[in-house]
Amino acid sequence: MDTDKIALRPFLISVAGLFFIETAAELVSRTGLIPAAGLTAAARISEILFFVCVFHRSSDGLASIGLARHQLIPGLKSGLIWSAAFGAAVMICAALLFLSGKNPLKLIHTGIPRNFGEMIFFFFLGGFIGPVAEEIFFRGILYGFLRRLGMFAAMFLSSLLFVIAHPAAGLTQTAGGILFAAAYESQGKLMVPLTIHILGNTAIFAVSFYVR
Repeated sequence: MDTDKIALRPFLISVAGLFFIETAAELVSRTGLIPAAGLTAAARISEILFFVCVFHRSSDGLASIGLARHQLIPGLKSGLIWSAAFGAAVMICAALLFLSGKNPLKLIHTGIPRNFGEMIFFFFLGGFIGPVAEEIFFRGILYGFLRRLGMFAAMFLSSLLFVIAHPAAGLTQTAGGILFAAAYESQGKLMVPLTIHILGNTAIFAVSFYVR
């Protein structure tokens, strides 16, 4: 991967935009006028559109965050392969934990709404919108900018901030942050970690739904 994929100017604009959107969402949430889930969805969609706009207008375009048109389908295919391999590894680890007398589901269990409409929205937000926004920022923008410090420094710092951004972060988020960064470093296409993230979140939610 190029060590200077992200220039300073679009990086600072992206961070400033993220801070503004998150601050605005926090201020609106205090009024209680908009449900928390709807406000979160609006914030994430706004961030996605803002980031795409910023880098679409940059000198290298969306290729600088691994989202050029010619990268999408190959990235999706590679992401499916990575997801299958990671899924197999998770199954093996889960089996070993189960045989050792530990419940592997406790590591991934997530509270799922019981109302059908809220559940569908939860899957859409946490399984698709959230991963897209997070991968564009944490891998495409943040990791891409930090890559000039070296692969390991970029991986550590971007994964650390990814974990900090999740209030209830644990082993799942830590492993995910490292895996997503490694996949992006290896393939140079953002669709790879994005696909892994979407399928991973969806699988966690599906398992949590059936064992609740």
